[in-house]
Amino acid sequence: MMVVILIMFMIAIMKTASPCRRIEQDLSGVLQIPSNVSSSTNCLSIMRKQITAIPGRAFSRLQNLTRLVISRNDMLENINAFAFTRLPLLTEIYISDNGALRSIKASAFSDLPKLQTISIINAIHLIHIHSDAFKNITRLKHLEISNTGLKRFPNFAKIHSTAESFQFEMKDNIDIRRVPSNAFRGLCTQHISKIMLCRNGIKKVASDAFNGTKIGSLSLKGNKQLTHINRNAFVGSSELEILDISNTALKSLPRCNLSGLLVLIAESAHNLKKLPDVKLFTKLQRANLTYPSHCCPFKKIYRNGSGNENPCPNPKIYKFLNLSCPNFTLVTCTPTKDAFNPCEDIMSVPLRALMWIISVLALVGNAAVLLVLLGSRSKLTVPRFLMCHLAFSDLCMGIYLIIIATVDMLTRGLYYNWAIDWQTGLGCSVAGFFTVFASELSVFTLTAITLERWHTITHALRLDRKLRLRHACVVMTAGWIFSSIAALLPTVGVSSYGKVSICLPMDVESPMAQVYVVSLLLFNILAFFCVCGCYLSIYLTVRNPSSVRAHADTRVAKRMAVLIFTDFVCMAPISVFAVSAALKLPLITVSDAKLLLVLFYPINSCSNPFLYAFFTHTFRRDFFLLTARFGLFKTRAQIYRTESSSCQ
Repeated sequence: MMVVILIMFMIAIMKTASPCRRIEQDLSGVLQIPSNVSSSTNCLSIMRKQITAIPGRAFSRLQNLTRLVISRNDMLENINAFAFTRLPLLTEIYISDNGALRSIKASAFSDLPKLQTISIINAIHLIHIHSDAFKNITRLKHLEISNTGLKRFPNFAKIHSTAESFQFEMKDNIDIRRVPSNAFRGLCTQHISKIMLCRNGIKKVASDAFNGTKIGSLSLKGNKQLTHINRNAFVGSSELEILDISNTALKSLPRCNLSGLLVLIAESAHNLKKLPDVKLFTKLQRANLTYPSHCCPFKKIYRNGSGNENPCPNPKIYKFLNLSCPNFTLVTCTPTKDAFNPCEDIMSVPLRALMWIISVLALVGNAAVLLVLLGSRSKLTVPRFLMCHLAFSDLCMGIYLIIIATVDMLTRGLYYNWAIDWQTGLGCSVAGFFTVFASELSVFTLTAITLERWHTITHALRLDRKLRLRHACVVMTAGWIFSSIAALLPTVGVSSYGKVSICLPMDVESPMAQVYVVSLLLFNILAFFCVCGCYLSIYLTVRNPSSVRAHADTRVAKRMAVLIFTDFVCMAPISVFAVSAALKLPLITVSDAKLLLVLFYPINSCSNPFLYAFFTHTFRRDFFLLTARFGLFKTRAQIYRTESSSCQ
């Protein structure tokens, strides 16, 4: 019986309650509420095409009004002072899609004791909100101002909300360029659960911008022109737990008042190439970042529920020994490291010293060879001309190695924070250019040297077929053009030098990049077989007793054979692994590839000066004759002059 009475009572209440009244009469000018709208109306929707302004106290007769919607009034330009005052029960105001709205005057939203929601959206011509437009709205829980033409950040200092879990949204206001100091001071005295400043035109966040607030979550996502947050922007604020700076142009994060962050989101923030010291984030539990390298330092941090680091001396050992390590957790970070960018320095400790030795030897040795060959007064023959090019290519390889070694030294222990700057910067492109140019020019020159030796020995009796210097110039011009093009292609989008820390073109994601890498490797392989064929022919010619004059070049041929095979034996393992990587069947990791880079890849650049210069009688003669011109080793130089005279 009681249930039936309760149901009948609820039906009676529903029949007497005022429905949400919609006003769509075709009236023009200043809004006037028609007399047929009952004063007991609690929900009112105004959709007029001809209204130009909402005057002060326009709704004062509707004392029971709780919800007000003003939408799609194409002629509405102004909301005047005190437009919504004296409405003691009003809890929600929605102002949307009023395309002509330009101004909201003083005290338009004031002294509304129960107002909880204000939404002003899709008013692209709204350029002015009076500094006193929002006053004494103590129960306000949700304020949204989105997709307007505002050029200045509105003043919210007089709202003085005391509501818990306040939410503020200001989105798609593309003409707002700056978040000023104390922008939210006075907005809410309690905890603000969320501040959304997404997809605005914000370029800068000023000092003390969030002073006097208790923010749970702050989103600056989508402000693509945002380049700077003042280091003191969060001074005076507290309780910030979630910060989202995705899709911004920020280059750095402020260091003050971020220790309480639980979640940091910085996805597609490509200009944020460095993060503050991870020890600053004492309570961080999750980080969604742009670059895998930025996650590396977080992999070493263990925290318990209170946010303290290292609750156990070594959690992995505790786990292995099946001992209790209470509540330790890793910081969850994405994106994780990939095969091309492991969490390590450019070089490991054992390789670091070895790389310096090899790079210095390559630089000093090849520079000395070039100096002697170019400074000698002896006639510039074809072999000497080709050796100059080989020494220059090996010198370029030494420059590459010294660049890598120097960057490794400067970023040791902190490479994760320099990785993006280095790999996407000019330095890595320059280093990559040097190594590809040097490698290809070296292979090309070695092949040319071999062909010259083969031609000279096999046609020793045909003086009319002797190679001239002009022929060598044409050949090496082609070699320089080929090597330059091969080195430049990764800088214009065909593969990339920035894929790995050692700046080699290991990006084979696109078909064009795969063709590029495989083509270079095939060229090296063909050059190797060409060299093998030439030296096989030279060997057979030397063994032929009918070739009397050929024996004069036997010693040179043997020396060159050692030189060429040293180079190509060093290149062979790298070629095999590179082909497998280009076909996406990698046999080794990048960490192992660095071992090849130091031990095999440049070893020929360091050994070539000894093989074809320092250990030869001709080079020693040219060296002492050159130094004698500067007053050094005059006695030795005189001995070589005497030997030359006697030979003549």
